[in-house]
Amino acid sequence: MKTRKVLFITQQIMPYVPETQMSLLGRRVPQFVQEKGREIRTFMPKWGTINERRCQLHEVIRLSGMNLIIDETDHLLILKVASIPSARMQVYFIDNDDYFMKRLEECDAQGSEYPDNGERAIFYARGVLETVKKLRWVPDIIHCQGWVSTIAPLYIKVCYREEPSFRDSRIVFTPGGEELTLPVDAQFRASLLFKGMTGKELSEFPEQLTYRDLMKLALKYSDALMLLPGQDYPELVEYAKELKLPVFGPVDLTEANASTTVVDFFDSVWSEGKEAKSEE
Repeated sequence: MKTRKVLFITQQIMPYVPETQMSLLGRRVPQFVQEKGREIRTFMPKWGTINERRCQLHEVIRLSGMNLIIDETDHLLILKVASIPSARMQVYFIDNDDYFMKRLEECDAQGSEYPDNGERAIFYARGVLETVKKLRWVPDIIHCQGWVSTIAPLYIKVCYREEPSFRDSRIVFTPGGEELTLPVDAQFRASLLFKGMTGKELSEFPEQLTYRDLMKLALKYSDALMLLPGQDYPELVEYAKELKLPVFGPVDLTEANASTTVVDFFDSVWSEGKEAKSEE
Protein backbone atom coordinates (compact mmCIF):
# COMPACT_ATOMS: atom_id res chain seq x y z
CA MET A 1 0.00 0.00 0.00
CA LYS A 2 1.42 3.37 -1.00
CA THR A 3 1.29 6.69 0.79
CA ARG A 4 -0.63 9.37 -1.04
CA LYS A 5 0.04 12.53 0.95
CA VAL A 6 3.07 13.48 3.03
CA LEU A 7 3.35 16.46 5.37
CA PHE A 8 6.83 17.78 6.19
CA ILE A 9 7.33 19.75 9.42
CA THR A 10 10.91 20.81 8.86
CA GLN A 11 13.51 22.89 10.63
CA GLN A 12 15.56 23.97 7.63
CA ILE A 13 15.24 23.91 3.85
CA MET A 14 17.83 24.88 1.27
CA PRO A 15 18.10 27.46 -0.30
CA TYR A 16 16.39 29.49 2.43
CA VAL A 17 19.19 28.65 4.88
CA PRO A 18 22.78 27.52 4.22
CA GLU A 19 23.48 23.88 3.43
CA THR A 20 23.52 21.56 6.43
CA GLN A 21 22.37 17.97 6.87
CA MET A 22 19.02 19.26 8.10
CA SER A 23 18.52 21.76 5.25
CA LEU A 24 19.51 19.07 2.74
CA LEU A 25 16.96 16.74 4.34
CA GLY A 26 14.28 19.43 4.21
CA ARG A 27 15.06 20.14 0.57
CA ARG A 28 15.54 16.68 -0.92
CA VAL A 29 13.07 14.37 0.82
CA PRO A 30 9.94 16.38 -0.14
CA GLN A 31 11.23 16.47 -3.72
CA PHE A 32 11.87 12.70 -3.65
CA VAL A 33 8.31 12.09 -2.48
CA GLN A 34 6.75 14.47 -4.99
CA GLU A 35 8.72 12.98 -7.88
CA LYS A 36 7.30 9.58 -6.93
CA GLY A 37 3.80 10.90 -7.57
CA ARG A 38 2.78 11.73 -4.01
CA GLU A 39 1.21 14.99 -2.87
CA ILE A 40 3.18 17.07 -0.36
CA ARG A 41 2.84 20.05 1.97
CA THR A 42 6.06 21.46 3.41
CA PHE A 43 6.47 23.84 6.36
CA MET A 44 9.41 25.57 8.06
CA PRO A 45 9.78 28.50 10.48
CA LYS A 46 10.38 31.92 8.95
CA TRP A 47 13.75 32.39 10.63
CA GLY A 48 14.99 35.98 10.79
CA THR A 49 17.88 35.21 8.43
CA ILE A 50 15.50 34.62 5.52
CA ASN A 51 15.32 37.58 3.16
CA GLU A 52 11.67 37.81 2.17
CA ARG A 53 12.24 39.95 -0.91
CA ARG A 54 15.11 37.89 -2.29
CA CYS A 55 13.30 34.60 -1.58
CA GLN A 56 9.99 36.02 -2.86
CA LEU A 57 7.90 35.23 0.19
CA HIS A 58 4.39 36.59 0.34
CA GLU A 59 1.71 36.36 2.99
CA VAL A 60 -1.25 34.00 2.54
CA ILE A 61 -3.98 36.25 3.89
CA ARG A 62 -6.71 33.60 4.02
CA LEU A 63 -4.58 31.36 6.23
CA SER A 64 -3.06 34.07 8.42
CA GLY A 65 -4.57 35.90 11.37
CA MET A 66 -5.23 33.12 13.89
CA ASN A 67 -4.35 33.91 17.49
CA LEU A 68 -2.68 31.02 19.31
CA ILE A 69 -2.78 31.31 23.09
CA ILE A 70 0.44 30.19 24.78
CA ASP A 71 0.94 30.84 28.49
CA GLU A 72 -2.22 32.98 28.52
CA THR A 73 -0.82 35.30 25.86
CA ASP A 74 -2.16 35.72 22.32
CA HIS A 75 0.39 35.18 19.55
CA LEU A 76 -0.60 36.04 15.98
CA LEU A 77 0.04 33.37 13.37
CA ILE A 78 1.34 34.77 10.08
CA LEU A 79 1.59 32.36 7.17
CA LYS A 80 3.83 33.05 4.18
CA VAL A 81 4.63 31.02 1.10
CA ALA A 82 7.37 30.75 -1.51
CA SER A 83 8.39 28.33 -4.24
CA ILE A 84 11.54 26.50 -5.26
CA PRO A 85 11.11 26.50 -9.06
CA SER A 86 13.84 23.94 -9.75
CA ALA A 87 12.01 21.43 -7.56
CA ARG A 88 8.48 22.63 -8.39
CA MET A 89 8.02 22.71 -4.63
CA GLN A 90 6.01 25.14 -2.53
CA VAL A 91 7.05 25.95 1.03
CA TYR A 92 4.86 27.42 3.76
CA PHE A 93 6.56 29.56 6.41
CA ILE A 94 5.24 29.92 9.96
CA ASP A 95 5.93 33.44 11.23
CA ASN A 96 5.22 35.48 14.34
CA ASP A 97 6.59 38.79 15.61
CA ASP A 98 7.49 37.38 19.05
CA TYR A 99 9.01 34.03 18.12
CA PHE A 100 10.53 34.26 14.63
CA MET A 101 10.60 37.71 13.05
CA LYS A 102 14.13 39.19 13.25
CA ARG A 103 15.25 36.21 15.34
CA LEU A 104 17.71 33.48 14.37
CA GLU A 105 17.35 29.75 14.95
CA GLU A 106 18.58 28.35 18.28
CA CYS A 107 20.83 31.26 19.29
CA ASP A 108 20.99 35.02 18.93
CA ALA A 109 23.77 36.92 17.15
CA GLN A 110 25.93 36.69 20.28
CA GLY A 111 25.61 32.91 20.40
CA SER A 112 23.27 32.80 23.41
CA GLU A 113 20.38 30.37 23.24
CA TYR A 114 16.93 31.88 23.27
CA PRO A 115 15.34 31.03 26.65
CA ASP A 116 11.93 30.57 25.00
CA ASN A 117 13.02 27.93 22.45
CA GLY A 118 10.51 25.52 24.00
CA GLU A 119 7.66 27.97 23.47
CA ARG A 120 8.85 28.61 19.92
CA ALA A 121 8.55 24.87 19.21
CA ILE A 122 5.05 24.87 20.72
CA PHE A 123 3.94 27.77 18.53
CA TYR A 124 5.45 26.21 15.43
CA ALA A 125 3.72 22.86 16.00
CA ARG A 126 0.33 24.42 16.64
CA GLY A 127 0.74 26.83 13.73
CA VAL A 128 1.44 24.01 11.28
CA LEU A 129 -1.36 21.77 12.55
CA GLU A 130 -3.99 24.53 12.57
CA THR A 131 -2.98 25.54 9.05
CA VAL A 132 -3.26 21.96 7.76
CA LYS A 133 -6.74 21.78 9.29
CA LYS A 134 -7.71 24.97 7.48
CA LEU A 135 -6.41 23.49 4.23
CA ARG A 136 -8.70 20.46 4.81
CA TRP A 137 -5.75 18.29 3.91
CA VAL A 138 -5.27 14.75 5.26
CA PRO A 139 -1.64 13.50 5.36
CA ASP A 140 -0.85 9.80 5.46
CA ILE A 141 2.72 10.34 6.67
CA ILE A 142 4.05 13.27 8.69
CA HIS A 143 7.82 13.68 8.70
CA CYS A 144 9.02 15.80 11.65
CA GLN A 145 12.59 17.08 11.40
CA GLY A 146 14.79 18.69 14.05
CA TRP A 147 14.31 20.16 17.53
CA VAL A 148 11.74 22.74 16.46
CA SER A 149 9.39 19.91 15.35
CA THR A 150 9.61 17.88 18.59
CA ILE A 151 6.24 19.01 19.99
CA ALA A 152 4.26 18.12 16.86
CA PRO A 153 4.07 14.32 17.41
CA LEU A 154 2.70 14.80 20.94
CA TYR A 155 0.02 17.21 19.78
CA ILE A 156 -0.95 15.05 16.79
CA LYS A 157 -1.37 11.90 18.87
CA VAL A 158 -3.01 13.53 21.91
CA CYS A 159 -4.64 16.88 21.12
CA TYR A 160 -5.53 16.30 17.46
CA ARG A 161 -6.09 12.55 17.54
CA GLU A 162 -9.81 12.85 16.68
CA GLU A 163 -9.33 15.49 13.98
CA PRO A 164 -10.08 14.11 10.50
CA SER A 165 -6.83 15.62 9.18
CA PHE A 166 -4.65 13.62 11.59
CA ARG A 167 -6.69 10.69 12.85
CA ASP A 168 -4.90 8.10 10.69
CA SER A 169 -1.56 9.86 10.15
CA ARG A 170 1.71 8.03 10.83
CA ILE A 171 4.69 10.00 12.11
CA VAL A 172 8.37 9.63 11.18
CA PHE A 173 10.83 11.60 13.31
CA THR A 174 14.37 12.67 12.40
CA PRO A 175 16.46 14.35 15.13
CA GLY A 176 19.06 16.95 14.32
CA GLY A 177 20.07 20.55 14.13
CA GLU A 178 22.24 22.30 16.68
CA GLU A 179 22.07 20.58 20.05
CA LEU A 180 20.48 22.85 22.64
CA THR A 181 22.40 23.13 25.91
CA LEU A 182 19.78 24.95 27.98
CA PRO A 183 16.96 22.79 29.34
CA VAL A 184 13.46 24.12 28.85
CA ASP A 185 12.21 25.59 32.12
CA ALA A 186 9.30 24.54 34.29
CA GLN A 187 7.09 27.16 32.63
CA PHE A 188 7.41 25.14 29.43
CA ARG A 189 5.22 22.40 30.89
CA ALA A 190 2.44 24.86 31.64
CA SER A 191 2.76 26.40 28.18
CA LEU A 192 2.65 22.94 26.60
CA LEU A 193 -0.73 21.99 28.05
CA PHE A 194 -3.38 22.10 25.36
CA LYS A 195 -6.78 20.58 24.67
CA GLY A 196 -7.05 17.03 25.98
CA MET A 197 -3.71 17.11 27.79
CA THR A 198 -3.49 16.42 31.52
CA GLY A 199 0.26 16.57 32.12
CA LYS A 200 0.65 12.82 32.49
CA GLU A 201 1.99 12.75 28.92
CA LEU A 202 5.30 13.99 30.35
CA SER A 203 5.28 11.86 33.49
CA GLU A 204 8.38 9.88 32.53
CA PHE A 205 10.43 13.01 31.86
CA PRO A 206 12.30 15.28 34.30
CA GLU A 207 10.88 18.63 35.38
CA GLN A 208 13.35 20.44 33.13
CA LEU A 209 13.59 18.73 29.75
CA THR A 210 16.97 18.68 28.01
CA TYR A 211 17.55 18.53 24.26
CA ARG A 212 17.75 14.71 24.44
CA ASP A 213 14.52 14.60 26.47
CA LEU A 214 12.76 16.61 23.74
CA MET A 215 14.01 14.10 21.16
CA LYS A 216 12.66 11.21 23.26
CA LEU A 217 9.35 13.02 23.76
CA ALA A 218 8.98 13.34 19.98
CA LEU A 219 9.87 9.70 19.49
CA LYS A 220 7.43 8.50 22.15
CA TYR A 221 4.56 9.80 20.03
CA SER A 222 6.04 8.84 16.65
CA ASP A 223 5.78 5.65 14.61
CA ALA A 224 9.33 5.44 13.23
CA LEU A 225 12.82 6.90 13.59
CA MET A 226 14.80 7.99 10.53
CA LEU A 227 18.49 8.84 10.91
CA LEU A 228 21.01 10.68 8.75
CA PRO A 229 24.71 9.86 8.34
CA GLY A 230 26.83 11.01 11.26
CA GLN A 231 23.93 11.17 13.70
CA ASP A 232 25.11 9.57 16.93
CA TYR A 233 22.02 8.93 19.02
CA PRO A 234 22.51 5.46 20.59
CA GLU A 235 20.21 6.38 23.49
CA LEU A 236 17.48 7.41 21.06
CA VAL A 237 17.90 4.26 18.97
CA GLU A 238 17.65 2.15 22.13
CA TYR A 239 14.52 4.03 23.16
CA ALA A 240 12.99 3.39 19.72
CA LYS A 241 13.67 -0.31 20.17
CA GLU A 242 12.00 -0.24 23.58
CA LEU A 243 8.97 1.33 21.91
CA LYS A 244 9.20 -1.29 19.13
CA LEU A 245 9.50 1.35 16.45
CA PRO A 246 11.30 0.76 13.14
CA VAL A 247 14.67 2.51 12.84
CA PHE A 248 15.62 3.55 9.33
CA GLY A 249 19.06 4.65 8.19
CA PRO A 250 21.40 6.32 8.37
CA VAL A 251 20.31 7.21 4.84
CA ASP A 252 22.65 9.09 2.54
CA LEU A 253 20.47 11.56 0.63
CA THR A 254 23.12 12.00 -2.06
CA GLU A 255 23.02 8.37 -3.19
CA ALA A 256 21.47 7.58 -6.57
CA ASN A 257 18.74 5.35 -5.09
CA ALA A 258 17.98 7.57 -2.08
CA SER A 259 14.60 8.66 -3.41
CA THR A 260 13.37 5.09 -3.84
CA THR A 261 14.76 4.03 -0.47
CA VAL A 262 13.09 6.90 1.41
CA VAL A 263 9.71 6.61 -0.31
CA ASP A 264 9.67 2.82 0.16
CA PHE A 265 10.27 3.37 3.86
CA PHE A 266 7.38 5.84 4.10
CA ASP A 267 5.17 3.32 2.30
CA SER A 268 6.14 0.59 4.77
CA VAL A 269 5.35 2.81 7.77
CA TRP A 270 1.96 3.67 6.25
CA SER A 271 1.19 0.01 5.48
CA GLU A 272 2.04 -1.09 9.02
CA GLY A 273 -0.33 1.55 10.35
CA LYS A 274 -3.18 0.41 8.12
CA GLU A 275 -2.62 -3.21 9.11
CA ALA A 276 -2.63 -2.28 12.80
CA LYS A 277 -5.90 -0.37 12.34
CA SER A 278 -7.55 -3.29 10.60
CA GLU A 279 -6.64 -5.62 13.47
CA GLU A 280 -8.22 -3.38 16.10
